[in-house]
This record gives sequence, C-alpha cells and structure tokens, in this order.
Amino acid sequence: MARRLPPLNALRAFEAAARHLSFTRAAEELHVTQAAISHQVKALEEDLGRKLFRRLNRALRLTDDGQAYLPSVSKAFALLNEATSDLLTKQAPGPLTVSALPSFAARWLVPRLGRFRQIRPDIDLRIDPSVALADFAAGDVDVSIRYGRGKYPGLRADWLMAEDIFPVCSPTLLTGAHPLREPDDLAHHVLLHDEGHGDWRTWLLAAGVEGVDPARGPIFTDSSMLILAAMAGQGVALARGVLAADELAAGRLVRPFTLSLPTEYAYYLVCPEATAGQPKIAAFRAWLLDEAGGEASAG
Repeated sequence: MARRLPPLNALRAFEAAARHLSFTRAAEELHVTQAAISHQVKALEEDLGRKLFRRLNRALRLTDDGQAYLPSVSKAFALLNEATSDLLTKQAPGPLTVSALPSFAARWLVPRLGRFRQIRPDIDLRIDPSVALADFAAGDVDVSIRYGRGKYPGLRADWLMAEDIFPVCSPTLLTGAHPLREPDDLAHHVLLHDEGHGDWRTWLLAAGVEGVDPARGPIFTDSSMLILAAMAGQGVALARGVLAADELAAGRLVRPFTLSLPTEYAYYLVCPEATAGQPKIAAFRAWLLDEAGGEASAG
C-alpha cells in the first residue's frame, strides 16, 4: 500500500526554507509568519521521521537527508507550476467575450474591431456592453474595459489611455444669432450634461466664465446619447475626448474653445491574472494596447 504523501503546505514550507536557508525569507515568500514556517517544517520532519535542517545559533543548514530530499521536492513543484500554467493558458473554446461600457463600445471599440479581425480572423469576439462590473468568476466574461483609477484587487489591469473633457458642439452653433466664439457666449446656449462624467461647474470656473448656471440643461446617463444630442445641434456638451474623437475628426463635432481639463480616470483592460496568458486574451491585449497607444501618439 502506497505511503501517504506529506501535506502540501509542509512541503512548500520546506522547499522555500531550503532554497533560502532561512525561515524568515521563506515566510516572506509564502506570505505567512516565521512561526508558521517553523511549525510546518517541524511537522514534516516528524511525519518523515527525519531531520531536514540543522538549526544553528545564527544560521540554518540542511542535513544530508534534507539535501537529498530538496531536488526532488523542487522538481515536483516546478512540474505542478508548469502543468497549472499550461492548463490556464490553454486556448479556451468559443469566442472571446469583452465587456465594456456601452458608450466606449459604441463610440471607440466597435468602429476599430475590423482591424483586429484583419490580423486575427481566427478569434471571434463577443461584445458585452454593460455598466456593471464583470463577474469573472461566473465565466461569462474573458476581459473587461473599464473607466476608473486602475485599482482592481486580484486582477491584472493594463492602462490603455487617459481622458480629458472639453466642450463640443455641432458646427452649426458657430454661426447664427449667437455664434460660439468665446466661453462667455455659452450664456446663450443649452448646456448638455454627461451624468457622472464631466463637470460644467469646474470647466466654467477654469475658463473664467461668470453668469452661466452650470446646472441647467438636460442630463444624459449615457455618453453616446450626449454626443448624439450635441451632433444634432441641441446644445453644447462637455464631452470625454476619447468618445468624441471620431466625430471631431469627421467634422460632425467641433471644439469651440481650446480649454480642456484632465480627469483622474483612465481606461484599463482588466482580466484575472490566472487567464491573462491565454492566447486569445494575449492577442486581444496586444492589439488593443497598440491601437490605443497609436492614437495617443497621433494625438
């Protein structure tokens, strides 16, 4: 009958302590206390009926049994790590599901997906427009593009691009009875608001404008609707630069003033560390970083 293997935690404690010849450094590596390492090693020695370390006054040395045992234990952990990595990076079947804010998906991501298809026709994408945080544990989403500060505990977050805000409007508002020429001219126009993103009060203060109520005007819960309203000439929108970029380039929107304000947020590509190496995720990340970086350089 095969002998029961020692507990995995005890073997990990031994392998780390033997590599470092230090319980303290092993504890730091494994994020436990020195006492826990000492306890695990002692339990392993008792289980094996062999002394693995010689504990000196200010040093730790392997016994002959410890020296003989270490190479095999280290090799076993290396094989486990390799097998786990191969399993997690194996190409998962089905399309790559990308969760993104609806406004970002519609105004920036989707218009550029043709270029990804050209270089990786073997990877099918499923775009999930959602304001909710992706539930990676459920397995319904592979990667997520989020707008925030980049702090996503337990996840890998790759910075894509920064964001700034500035007024945009239809070219038709540059002419007429009250043409937009100076920030003070906003007193004659409707202000369009993006709920949660953009602050007319802050922009007007930075521009030195007085006598304009920063709270007046319609509020949109989705940035795409805000952009559409501005394109239709319904007022002046305080827009996020990334989302308005294509309409500005096409001339469907214009910037009546040059002043822009940076935000504390940026766009990030987020996914679990464990699946970040999957080929289709790595390919999408590389393309997306190149796409965002190229536009940032051009801007």
